[in-house]
Amino acid sequence: LGVLWREDAAAGANANPWQLRFMQGIFNMSADSHLFRSREELEATGHRLKRNKFSGPEGTFEPLMEAKMLYQFNHRFGDFSLLATGEREHILPQVPDTSLEDPDYVTLPRYWVHQAQVSANMDANWKRDWLLGWRDVTDARSSVRTVVFSIIPRTAVGHTTPLMFTTLSPRTFSCLYSNLCSLVLDYTARQKLGGVHLTYGYLKQLPVLLPTAYDAPPPWTTDSLETWVFARTLELTFTAWDVEAFARDCGYQGSPFQWNSPRRALIRAELDAAFFHLYGVNRPDTEYILDTFPVLRDKESRENGEYRTKRLVLERYDALSAAVAAGRPYESPLDPPPGDLRAAHSMKAQQPPQAKKRG
Repeated sequence: LGVLWREDAAAGANANPWQLRFMQGIFNMSADSHLFRSREELEATGHRLKRNKFSGPEGTFEPLMEAKMLYQFNHRFGDFSLLATGEREHILPQVPDTSLEDPDYVTLPRYWVHQAQVSANMDANWKRDWLLGWRDVTDARSSVRTVVFSIIPRTAVGHTTPLMFTTLSPRTFSCLYSNLCSLVLDYTARQKLGGVHLTYGYLKQLPVLLPTAYDAPPPWTTDSLETWVFARTLELTFTAWDVEAFARDCGYQGSPFQWNSPRRALIRAELDAAFFHLYGVNRPDTEYILDTFPVLRDKESRENGEYRTKRLVLERYDALSAAVAAGRPYESPLDPPPGDLRAAHSMKAQQPPQAKKRG
């Protein structure tokens, strides 16, 4: 383990092992508001909506992603089109599973920004057609999770969704993404956070696995840790065509994975249990940490009649422990296993065009 990004002079070349750089979103929601166009304004000037982009006399307008629209492993979490007339916009209706099961489903924003302006404001060194961002505003006392990262399509992004870039490979970067979404990482963040903003300063202090940790196999498999984590990250992330570029950059050529909530819960439990092991957290402390998420516990108790995450994570923790003790590979109870093509949608004759590769 190491902190994400050390700033002390003694760290030297090892200060930033993930080779990261940050960006405070692409547009300031106040200072840049003159660049934003509403649906009504665009339609009134002859522009037409196709999926979630507008095209017309002035060119193409990209959707403006706001932090409330994304969540862990779900870039289609909130949708402005689901707001009832007169309903407040600070909390968006959550997209239902019935919509998320459709890999063609896209969410609609509140505003759109001209494509040329998005390109002009984007980090010039980032050539990928996807982004990794996080929610700047958070509150451990009232939120289900404190650290909320998400992989999203390359698009306009507001300043409340800071972005993270790296020069490392997309597959390795995806492992950091899973680490940042883990419960054990979230627990450590809650001990550090002193306000309601997950700023660069707090983020840099968080303990994460180093990139080199993913080269070797963990005790429960003969595969590298990167291979094991990536298979699960890919299935959780690539559930819609609009993040196809992420999958292709990682070397996956299949279709999006089916959105299956019980299966996804088990995959997430496997990842959480694995990170508890990798952080060296014993069984009693793992159970204690899980009990420090009362908002998550209460939410799941209302929806499922039990604290499902705690049960699933502890079951997977014990299964990993048993595999290590017996000197045999861990076998996922999922059939097909995580990341398997059989868990994906069938390839369609007509699918949304693959994003043009950059750089």
